[in-house]
Amino acid sequence: MHTLTVDLAERSYPIYIDAGLLSVDGLLEKHIHGRQVCIVTNDTIAPLYLEVLQSRLSNFSCNTVVLPDGEAYKNLDTLNNIFDALLEGRHNRTTTLIALGGGVVGDMTGFAAAAYQRGVNFIQVPTTLLSQVDSSVGGKTGVNHPLGKNMIGAFHQPQCVLIDTDVINTLPEKELFAGLAEVIKYGLICDLDFFLWLEENIDSLLRKDPKALAYAIERSCADKAKVVAEDEREGGIRAILNLGHTFGHAIETEQGYGAWLHGEAVGVGMVMAAELSALQGRISLEDVARIKRLIERAHLPLVAPKEMSDDEFLAHMAVDKKVLDGRLRLVLLDEIGKAVVTSEIDVSDVKQTLAACR
Repeated sequence: MHTLTVDLAERSYPIYIDAGLLSVDGLLEKHIHGRQVCIVTNDTIAPLYLEVLQSRLSNFSCNTVVLPDGEAYKNLDTLNNIFDALLEGRHNRTTTLIALGGGVVGDMTGFAAAAYQRGVNFIQVPTTLLSQVDSSVGGKTGVNHPLGKNMIGAFHQPQCVLIDTDVINTLPEKELFAGLAEVIKYGLICDLDFFLWLEENIDSLLRKDPKALAYAIERSCADKAKVVAEDEREGGIRAILNLGHTFGHAIETEQGYGAWLHGEAVGVGMVMAAELSALQGRISLEDVARIKRLIERAHLPLVAPKEMSDDEFLAHMAVDKKVLDGRLRLVLLDEIGKAVVTSEIDVSDVKQTLAACR
């Protein structure tokens, strides 16, 4: 078992990574400090992994919330299902919520934990590649609003993250590809050696090779843990983790949550960020072509919806969380393996980038 630590002083916590961790006695239980537990999952994951998780928790008072699956349900209305279960079950401040699912389940469970009785403990048990390498680590929680993705939420760190790499075996291919977008992101923003490794090993990841997947997950989590430890609440360097996300969130919001998988939108967003970086003279056109080749090999789209207008893109980008004092800020690349956050953005350059990617 590989164990990483997200170093946040008194809020530090471990990330456990290995095959078969859902079946390991005692690992999860030691991070539960009260007698009450509420598992939050969805109707896709529950038939696959809920029973084995419940078997680990037989010594606790445990109830379960099964949410509908999909980004379309990541909203305040669905969130109330969790609060209803907690209140009906008379859960107190020592309760622990456990998120068993992908990024939607993890974000909603974390937000419910942050808000219930002004904050209770929770644990992340991510079941998609995207949630294992990204959303389960770092304490960002929240829900979507019709006008903006993830605009309602809180920073709330888990007690631990338990990553069972075996669950990738039941992951649909499209979800695997979406997760690879976030994996590629780490190579682009802060880890050139990892980007080089991905160029050599992307086919092994597509085949779900266990050793390659375990390495990619651990390397991604290590990169994210380092950034989060430096900037927990995204006041500075943590914003680089949003490479491609401002463009990608605009696609998700305009197309309707769930029409595009998050990773698909981020894949296109990273292409746009690379194109804009080249337009500003930060990276070469050869670098852009190299980035696009790797994203394409991961079976991710390279172009945005043709029907989206410049005005629609810019309107959604204007409500992005990185906007500061009315100025658009974007994550761009100074080179492969080095990202920068800049507000030196000319709208005409953005429009040229949008035209090149539709």
